[in-house]
Amino acid sequence: MTKKRILWVDDEIDSLKPHILFLQQKGFEVLTASSGDDALVKVRNETLDLILLDEMMPGKDGLTTLEEIKDINPHLPVVMVTKSEEESLMEEAIGQKINDYLTKPVNPSQVLMVAKRHLDTKKIISESQIKRYMTDINRFNQKLFGALEPQDWLEAGRILASWDLEMDESPDEGLEQTHLGTRKEWNTEFTKYLERNYTRWLHYDGGPTLSPDVLRKYLVPLLKDGQKVLLVVVDCMRLDQWMTIESLIAEFYNVQRESYFSMLPSATPFARNALFSGLFPDQIHKMYPDNYRGDDEGSLNRNEDRFLIDFIAREKIKLSSNVRYEKIFDNTEGETLAKRAADYFQSQLVAFVFNFLDIMAHGRSNNVILKEIAGSEAAFRSLMKSWFIHSPLFAILKSFAEKKFTVIVTSDHGSVLCSRGTMAHGRRDTSTNLRYKYGDNLNVDTRHALLVKNPDEYRLPRFNLATTYIIAKEDYYFVYPNKYNEYIRQFQNSFQHGGVSLEEMVVPIAVLTPR
Repeated sequence: MTKKRILWVDDEIDSLKPHILFLQQKGFEVLTASSGDDALVKVRNETLDLILLDEMMPGKDGLTTLEEIKDINPHLPVVMVTKSEEESLMEEAIGQKINDYLTKPVNPSQVLMVAKRHLDTKKIISESQIKRYMTDINRFNQKLFGALEPQDWLEAGRILASWDLEMDESPDEGLEQTHLGTRKEWNTEFTKYLERNYTRWLHYDGGPTLSPDVLRKYLVPLLKDGQKVLLVVVDCMRLDQWMTIESLIAEFYNVQRESYFSMLPSATPFARNALFSGLFPDQIHKMYPDNYRGDDEGSLNRNEDRFLIDFIAREKIKLSSNVRYEKIFDNTEGETLAKRAADYFQSQLVAFVFNFLDIMAHGRSNNVILKEIAGSEAAFRSLMKSWFIHSPLFAILKSFAEKKFTVIVTSDHGSVLCSRGTMAHGRRDTSTNLRYKYGDNLNVDTRHALLVKNPDEYRLPRFNLATTYIIAKEDYYFVYPNKYNEYIRQFQNSFQHGGVSLEEMVVPIAVLTPR
């Protein structure tokens, strides 16, 4: 292994020989310079990893030398060694982008510590990361041998999302491959668990929070307390994606983050309708018989504002003003809304639905450039964060914080990166979704998908006696026998939703209180 090279610049460099020998014994190669000019020659001509720079030197002092070092190599880390702790001096040094500083007299262990911090951080983090990862994963794996509760699977989703973000910051190829294997194994076990327990969740009290329970659990108590509330639903937002932007929001709000389970199919017409109405889809179909009549997914969510108003009425909540509801499909609409945010400040309940992430996830399948930019889950998270920083949604959240609104941010479902196709058999009028379908007498390989012959068990609408649902498991997506190769080519490695996976069903919900 190549030794890391440190340049130590000090006009009394001979007095530092014991320190230099100590660093050499610890595996570093140490070059020396006794003046600023001598240091600059070495910076130009040598490959260096770190500079220890004396602040007080005759001739060219440390700050002047630092400025010229940064002109030559702006990314070379510099540690300032100074006798003075004057605040103005430190501010000037920090302004010139020193990476660290030591105060004289320094001892060898201090120097070693600062050298390791800047030169061995990646190695130290990697070793620590592997140990912590295995501890987290093994702790949950032990639970797989016992009787798991729904809360355990919400925790599994959080563990996976947390490690997604940590690996974004400190990627390790070997650990990333291990993580992919863990995700696949846990989704397999989650699917088995769900097949055994999901219908029980739907028909008996005491189950976990599902889509129809969300507003009753989180929104109703705030409204009954007389608080002003902004409800934000970001369509298709995963837990890891929310956690990517959470720190940005924390500057303006105290964030209480939790999660709940999207109901099946984990898709907009079912999960989001259930969220806004507080009803299961079979109840929605009975109370609003026209709702599920339509050919495209978007038309099946045309009644969200009505659902929300009716829900508030059924809960017997007296609002001080009418419910305000807006659905935003693109940034242009969002920017218009952000400019007139003040129009909503007098309302007690405001609800905004942002469809950008869902559009981006679907658009990625059809857009070569977008698929290239967001080629992986990590890249998609990065793109989502970039969008959010400059988005009207962020501007809206900041403006509502100033007006002391409590904000509930959630989603209707997440998405999963699909990699395996499985045959779906049905008639021409079967719905077109890739992770779930409904129609007459559908069939599928039940190793790859749930086959729901009795929609009542799953609290789903029955349109006639032959209505059947198929819901994809893990990372499968549906293809038709006559278009098999075409579908494989177009949709492999695409984000889809509607099926059974931790990424789709463990949904973030955060209650934000202004700071």
